[in-house]
Amino acid sequence: AAAHNAYKNTYANYLRSLFDILESELEIRIELNSKQIYNLISSPPNLSMGHMAFPCFQLSRVLKMAPPQISEKLEALCKKQSPDLISRCRSVGPYLNIYFDLRELIPHLFKNIKSQEFFSPKVFESTPKTMVEYSQPNTHKQLHVGHMRNLCLGDALVRIFQYTGIETLKTTYPGDMGTHVAKCLWFLKNHYQGDMPTENKGAWLGDLYSQAETKWQEDAANGLEEANKTEGAKILKQIENESGEFYELWKETREWSFDQMKSIYQWAHVDFDHWYTESEVDEASLGLVDEYFKKGLFVLDQGAIGIDLSQYKLGFCLLKKSNGNGLYATKDLELAKRKFDDFGIEHSIYVVDKRQSLHFQQVFKTLELMGYEQAKNCFHLAYDYVELPSGAMSSRKGNIIPLQDLIDQMQNKIQEDFLSKHDDWSEEDKKYTAHIIAEGAIKYGMNRIDNNKKIVFKMDEWLKLDGDSGPYIQYVYARINSMIQKLSPEFENINSNYQLLRDQTEETLIIKLISFNDEIETAASQYRPSAICAYLYELAKSYNSFYAKCSINKADSPELGKARLELSEATASVIKQGLALLGITAPEKM
Repeated sequence: AAAHNAYKNTYANYLRSLFDILESELEIRIELNSKQIYNLISSPPNLSMGHMAFPCFQLSRVLKMAPPQISEKLEALCKKQSPDLISRCRSVGPYLNIYFDLRELIPHLFKNIKSQEFFSPKVFESTPKTMVEYSQPNTHKQLHVGHMRNLCLGDALVRIFQYTGIETLKTTYPGDMGTHVAKCLWFLKNHYQGDMPTENKGAWLGDLYSQAETKWQEDAANGLEEANKTEGAKILKQIENESGEFYELWKETREWSFDQMKSIYQWAHVDFDHWYTESEVDEASLGLVDEYFKKGLFVLDQGAIGIDLSQYKLGFCLLKKSNGNGLYATKDLELAKRKFDDFGIEHSIYVVDKRQSLHFQQVFKTLELMGYEQAKNCFHLAYDYVELPSGAMSSRKGNIIPLQDLIDQMQNKIQEDFLSKHDDWSEEDKKYTAHIIAEGAIKYGMNRIDNNKKIVFKMDEWLKLDGDSGPYIQYVYARINSMIQKLSPEFENINSNYQLLRDQTEETLIIKLISFNDEIETAASQYRPSAICAYLYELAKSYNSFYAKCSINKADSPELGKARLELSEATASVIKQGLALLGITAPEKM
């Protein structure tokens, strides 16, 4: 990580200068440069302890002192020299904590935020070309609320990477082959008696799949399982051979599913640099297996081909069945090859649910053994499921909340509960605002929980305006924006006096603003958009505490009021940028 936080960088360089003095006094070398020091600096539990903290543990062995002794010695050195922006140091156990001179720091901070320079950090010095694969819904199935976790997580990760300077490509990989497709087409051709829809065909097709599953199970109970399996194999063979009535039906209906996906992506302001599909890598993946079988890497086992990964405690990875068909792993090998060859990527991230953990371990190890250097930079970002309060969802069983239905319900509820009182708003304004609030609720709700934890979707909780939710953050922003528009004319010719910003809520807010890019670095390096959600929630609460205690238009002096107004403007800018990294629009009014 580069020193993208100028104030943290100031502390790191200051510490390095203190270490220089220690080296001279003790005739010993401290092998820590400013960049390494920078990465060790953290935040104290509360502001009364300091604004930033440096742990002295790593110096203990070199200096042959206990960490508390080292921090006390550094504090003594601090008293002899103090640079600009740092007012004092304090030894707190094994930590050396510092306090900034906020009155000197504030003009720089506000200026950088207002000019947007604050939002152009060089977070990482050198970055590999990265591809994030996310949103891999199956065609011929209904898109439901559970699919949004993958979409929101992947989209936020891409936005965070791009903000930090990582060249990032976005790709999706819909599943347009398999048994589910055969069942849907089988039911449509042989058992469906109704009329064909003229719109929302993708969602209709998903409902049809649920009916197909029910019919398939009924037939199995009546002794027709083998006959249906034979019919299903025939359908898949036609698709594979690209000929026959079912192939033509597949091509037509697949587009219905793609149209549904694109509609949702457009609603969520998501796009992709490239679309891969399961069908396009299918045949080539079998050729790739044959190629490496001839090279001796893959082995024959009971008529099937695979690779023995038992020495890596990954078992046997089957790649080609005895009937000549491939598997998911087969296709993922070809898909990875295409990503490497087509785009020259060095780092590949797969956003896929946790059930596929072993699958990706096997695929990545196989790629490594095939000679792909990029394999070591392939990463499976696993996430847990989204459930309803009643339990797990299943497209097969039909117990889901269709995504379009959810969107419509949320937007209607927002208009009724939040926006109906705004008689002065146009219907277009209400519709747009309902859209971005619903989008904010879903994207924030899906990213708020760490990806390794389960999400229980409750619409009312996700829409509340008084807690940890997207609409709450949006509402705080809209209130600040409204207040700024109202009060700015009153302070137009007033000069700010930052020396007057001495209330603890003001200082808390300022330090919170300073840490924004640190939180983005954490989110990027740990693949955790949830870190941004947590930051925004704390920032919004900090602003509300400040606003409740520190009046702007009734401040003790116009100069203090103007300074507080500028603090509000800086906070609004940071909230807006933070929401943007989650793919959420900050509403100008709400």
